[in-house]
Amino acid sequence: MRYLCLAYEQESVVNALSRPEWDALRGETLSYVEELRKRGHLVSTEPLQSARAATTVRVRSGKVSLTDGPFAETKEQLGGFFLIDARDLNEAIQVASKWPSARLGSIEVRPIEEGLPMERRYRPPA
Repeated sequence: MRYLCLAYEQESVVNALSRPEWDALRGETLSYVEELRKRGHLVSTEPLQSARAATTVRVRSGKVSLTDGPFAETKEQLGGFFLIDARDLNEAIQVASKWPSARLGSIEVRPIEEGLPMERRYRPPA
């Protein structure tokens, strides 16, 4: 099963890292990415630019409105994602828990819905 892991971080915390701390975190992350690739777990991963570069788009009554930045005002913003293959939720959580930046923020692990269901958009949790 595939799981999307959303990595949330507080920009101010990441930006406060010293150069050696950043280099260590970056190196650890790239090593873990390579390990996940070799083990066949990693489908895709990408970092995102700052939430300040985001634009939120809404369409209401046929009118488009744009807002600079993310929709929600939170301390942690979406910093990147990794899409993985895992046996089940427990294995996906184990993979996510070893993502280096989880020590600085949080990782949301969400199962991928295979296709758009006919009966309704969101199924009740199993």
